[in-house]
Amino acid sequence: MKPELTLHERTLTLKRYPVRKNETLQAWDAADEYLINHTQEMALDPQRPILIMNDSFGALSCWFTHKGCVTSVTDSFIARQGCLANLDANQLPHVNIVDCLAELPENPQLVLIKLPKNNRLLTWQLQQLCNLLPEDCTVIGAAKAKDIHTSTLKLFEKHLGETKTSLAVKKARLIFCRPKPVMAKPLPAPQQWEVPEHELTITNHANVFSSDSLDIGARLLLEHIPQNDKYRDIIDLGCGNGVIGLKAARLNPHASVTCVDESYMAVASCQANAKLNLHAPDQLTAKVTNCLDGLEHDSADLILCNPPFHQQTAITDHIAWQMFCDSKQVLRAKGQLIVIGNRHLGYDGKLRRLFGNVSVIAQNNKFVVYRSGK
Repeated sequence: MKPELTLHERTLTLKRYPVRKNETLQAWDAADEYLINHTQEMALDPQRPILIMNDSFGALSCWFTHKGCVTSVTDSFIARQGCLANLDANQLPHVNIVDCLAELPENPQLVLIKLPKNNRLLTWQLQQLCNLLPEDCTVIGAAKAKDIHTSTLKLFEKHLGETKTSLAVKKARLIFCRPKPVMAKPLPAPQQWEVPEHELTITNHANVFSSDSLDIGARLLLEHIPQNDKYRDIIDLGCGNGVIGLKAARLNPHASVTCVDESYMAVASCQANAKLNLHAPDQLTAKVTNCLDGLEHDSADLILCNPPFHQQTAITDHIAWQMFCDSKQVLRAKGQLIVIGNRHLGYDGKLRRLFGNVSVIAQNNKFVVYRSGK
């Protein structure tokens, strides 16, 4: 896959993050190109902020960094690192990168929104923008044409202002919205719900998986979290709202539990849930990173993992493979990795190849719980 994006006599070298050998996926898409082409002749004030929301790997941030004061808003640590790497690779000045819960700069002139996969996050961002934007701000959304539905346009109309859409170009489409500040209202509180069988109260920010109930994979894994004094250090890898880590902490009160996710909203939810559910919230630490980057080797006795099988909108198994490889490095001798996955994903083959052993400790008609030992 060629990493060069060439438009308007300008070329950027753009790579996905983390960089993989024989990469088959681009770091930008047709919606990015459509946004760049549409705004190319737009007169911009270099003193007023430009907001770029949900920039996958920094293609838009790299393109617009010379056109104004760019702030990139993302919930993804991986997207953030990808943006920084591509800015460096193209010798461009860094932009201001903030997470979705951060305060945004005042009086922006242009907002570019790559539509997130999750409509809850889109709704949150539109409400956030309605509280911020002046009437003269230009707002343009972008996505694959197949991902822009009548319901998508209604979300823009309901939460931000008058909305219309473009024709499709290369299977991408733009959304144009005129902000209406009189529609502004307070941002909603995070979703909160109960897991009575485990005596847990769970708080979820907008972009966290399974926003209002316990997902069926986590429900099965919760029943098979081990309890043993030998576990001094436990990791919940890809923690989401932290429900697995919370249960592990309850079962192993003498253990230190680290919850890891690449979503800032997930980690914020996890931190809130530790305060809600643990007698000693300091027992649990939540960290934003890519898989287990930055964690010491030979530092954990037990890792619990429910791997994602997509990166943004791309279906891929490379994240699970990296999680398993990182787990082998971070586990102490005789440490255990417990993984849950859909039956069709075949994680047992990967685990056996890496650890030399794998066993099934639970299964139902959709999910399997595997265990491998170092």
